[in-house]
Amino acid sequence: MSLNIEMEIKHDVLLLRLCGELDHHTADELREQAANAIEKNDIRHIVLNLEQLSFMDSSGLGVILGRYKQIKQVHGEMVVCAISPAIQRLFDMSGMFKIIKLEPTEEFALQRLGVA
Repeated sequence: MSLNIEMEIKHDVLLLRLCGELDHHTADELREQAANAIEKNDIRHIVLNLEQLSFMDSSGLGVILGRYKQIKQVHGEMVVCAISPAIQRLFDMSGMFKIIKLEPTEEFALQRLGVA
C-alpha cells in the first residue's frame, strides 16, 4: 500500500492528513513534501491528522521526529490528532508523547494552536 499526503496551510500551521502506510517505502516522500512546505510558507506549527493512517514503522517515527525538530527551531509545536489505537501504542512506546501533543480531533488540535 502507499501513502496519500494531503496538505493544507492555515495561517502558520501546516495541516498534514496521512492516509495509508508510513514506512521505509513512503517516509522520504513525506519528509520532502513537509520540509518544502515548512520552508516555503513560514510554517511554525504542524498538525498531523493520522485518522486514516493504517500502518507506521520506525521510519515513520523518524520522519515525524525530524519535522518536530524543524518546527522547534522556530519555537513551534507539533500536535497529533485522530490517532488509531495501534499507532498510539507506537507513539507511547517510543516516548513521542513526551514532546508531541495529542488531541482527539483536528478541530481541537487547531484550537490548541490558536487557529480555529
